[in-house]
Order: sequence, then C-alpha cells, then structure tokens
Amino acid sequence: MVTYLPVSSPFVRFAGRYVDDAFGVAAGYNFFVFEAAMVPFEITACNLIIQYWSDIVPLSAMITIIILLYVILNVFGVKWYGESEFWLSLSKVLLSVGLIIFTFIVMVGGNPKGDRFGFRYWNDPGAFAEHYKTGSLGRWLGFLACLIQASFTIAGPDYISMTAGESVNPRGNLPKAYNGMFYRLTTFFVLGALCVGILVPHDDQTMADAFDNDAPGAAASPYVIAMDRLGIPILPHIVNAMILLAVFSAGNSYVYCASRTLFGLALDGKAPRVFTRCTNAGVPIYCVAVVLVVAFLAFLQVSNSASVVLSWFVSLVTASQLINFSVITFTYTRFRKACIAQGIPRESFPYKSLGQPYVAYVALVATTIMAFVGGYEVFLPGNWDIPTFLFSYTMIGVFPVLYFGWKIVHHTEIHKIEEIDLVTGVDEIEEYTRSYVPERASNIFSRFGDWLFS
Repeated sequence: MVTYLPVSSPFVRFAGRYVDDAFGVAAGYNFFVFEAAMVPFEITACNLIIQYWSDIVPLSAMITIIILLYVILNVFGVKWYGESEFWLSLSKVLLSVGLIIFTFIVMVGGNPKGDRFGFRYWNDPGAFAEHYKTGSLGRWLGFLACLIQASFTIAGPDYISMTAGESVNPRGNLPKAYNGMFYRLTTFFVLGALCVGILVPHDDQTMADAFDNDAPGAAASPYVIAMDRLGIPILPHIVNAMILLAVFSAGNSYVYCASRTLFGLALDGKAPRVFTRCTNAGVPIYCVAVVLVVAFLAFLQVSNSASVVLSWFVSLVTASQLINFSVITFTYTRFRKACIAQGIPRESFPYKSLGQPYVAYVALVATTIMAFVGGYEVFLPGNWDIPTFLFSYTMIGVFPVLYFGWKIVHHTEIHKIEEIDLVTGVDEIEEYTRSYVPERASNIFSRFGDWLFS
C-alpha cells in the first residue's frame, strides 16, 4: 500500500481512507499511545542498566535527568536528530553483530576459563522453562509467556512506512528497505534469542535478581552476566554502555515519533488545534510537552520495582502494537478488494508480498488473538493484579470507544469497496518516479553505506 501511494503516517491515513474515517482516528490514537508509552519504558530500562555500575544517584533524580535530556534533544537540538539517529542505529547493528560473534567464540572455549560450554544450558536446566504449572502445560505456559514478549518486539517495518512521504524515490527505495528490514530483523532476533539461550540458563540467579528483586548492581543484560561469569574484564562495561546508549536513543526516537503522530492528528482536525503550534524551528512544542508528561509515568518505579513497572509498560505497548498490526492487515484486505473491484491489477504494484491475501488473514487473526492473550497471567489462580490487568487490556477497550465515539459524533460511514479512493495522489507519485534521476554516491564510504542499508 505504501509503495503504491507513499504518504506520511500511512497506516493511520490509509485506515481512514480505505475503511472508515473513524477507524483512522482510532488507529492514530492507538499508535500515539504505543509510541508515548515506550518513552517511560525506555527510561525505566535506562535506570535498570545504570544500576550495573552504581545506584548512588537517587532514582527520582536519574529519571529527571533523562527527561531533561529528552527535552533538550527534542526542543532545542532537533536539527541533529536525523544525523544522530543514523550513527546510533549503526552502532546498534555493530553491537548486535559483535555480540553474536562473541557468543560463538566463548561457547567453543574462547574465554578466560577455557570452558567449552556449547549448548550445555539446553540440557541443564533445559531449553523450555516451566511457568506456573509443571509438565507439558507448564512448558506451554512458559512458551506462551515468551511469545507475548516476542510480540512486544515486532515493531520495525511500520516505522519505515512513517518516512514514506519524505523519502527520496519511495517506489524505488522502499521495496528494498522493507526486504532489508525483514531479513535483518529476522536474523538479529532469531540469532539474538539463540545467543541468550546459549549464554545464560533460564534459572540464572543473577538474572533473577535483576528482573525479580532489582538487586543493586545487577545487570539486566544476559550478555553482561555471561561476561562477568566467564571472568572477562572491561568488555561488560563497554557492552553495558552501548546498550545504555541504544536504550536512550530508542526513547529519544519515541519522543519524536509520538509527538509527530499527535501533530499529524491535529493537522487533520482529529486532535485539538493547539497541538498544531510549532516553535520557530518547526518543533510541535505542545505535542512534545504531552509526550514528556506521559514520560513522568517512569516515576512509578519509585514506589514499585523496576521489573514490575517494565512488565506494565510491556503489556500496554504489546497490546497497542498488536492492535496496530491488526489495523494494518485489515486495511490491506480492504485495499486489495477495492483494487480488484476497480480493476487495478496487482501486477502494476511496485511491491508485491507473497501469499496474499492468505498471509494478511492469518496475520489479522494471529495479532488479534495475541492482543487478548497478552495478559492471561492475571486470570490464573492467585495472580489477579489490577494494574497488570489495566495495562494489558486498556487499549483493547479504548480502541472501540474511540472508533464508535468518533463515528457517532461525526456520522462517518464504512466506505463501500467500489467507492474507496485509490487514485488521489497516485498520478503525482508516478510522474515523480518517471522523472527521478538517481544521484551516484560521491565517495567510497557513501557507496558502502548505500550498499549496507539497501
């Protein structure tokens, strides 16, 4: 859909254009909540990582410092945002590759202890941990808990879509970007999960202290835990610092994306007009302020453990993210039906995914089911917890309220397949694509970067 018609905030605007204007409003606010909730999540994660070195700085002071840094970067230093994020993203890739190589070296005996542990932890204590129950049911519940955590990490391809309206030659570059994102994420996620299972057993006490008891000085990273256990000096500090940098960078990105999402809603008349006001530098100042107010939720960890607060935000963000992908897949099914009804051949699209429409229907069902399954643990005997329930299911209740509320107030209707607008803006992008002349990279470093990220 995006390569056919590259626009800013596409999955929000397509939801309104191909389904129902009210559907787009609900999708927009759901995405804003997802982005905004990630800011206090990353702040909480920063604090947990910093505890590896020291907990001498009071928790509330550390949260305040991080929020002030976000204010500086997003209000006064926003012109450096794109450049800084490029290099920070490159450092994340190098860190991921480096940790995968590190895992292979140490597992075959390349460590100070000469321990060739290989896949030892797959046998003792085992690859599948029991969760709440024993036996096969307990292992299934453990797998389901991991699947929910994995659902939290599926963001990525939709972020590329956010840049569609401002990218150079979108019909030529976006298909390569989507394919590259898919293969890179799949490779890093699968190999990363494999590495963690190789390096640290699921019953590691240091790991348990880090996430369950918030033990002072405990490292949350399994890589750092493995390095400490193997007696590798200095490297844990370097890795911990790079992870801290990556987490801080992610929080800064979410401040930017959340504020721009709210700004876009305001420009379309779907949020108060006050949020359209910008500084002389073009920063939507009130939108940034709202996101930073949401960031104050990070102070929840002052009266609760960091692990508990992290689990709350994971639940909230996972539900919103799954709803977002349900919106995308449902919107696509409507788009496809409209193309068939209006005689637009699929062969004319710049990008065609495999297995459609069946893949879209499977994704729609799977993401919808997982949105409801995400908070299953609160329904187990003795596990009822009101904050966990609210963080897990609030957006599932808010989304239909937004949809029907806007629909009733503004009297919107679901677009008929034959009347869905598939042509506005298409002629302009086709003319731009025909007249586009690519620029050749000026030096070997630029050409290497084009190759690496294409």
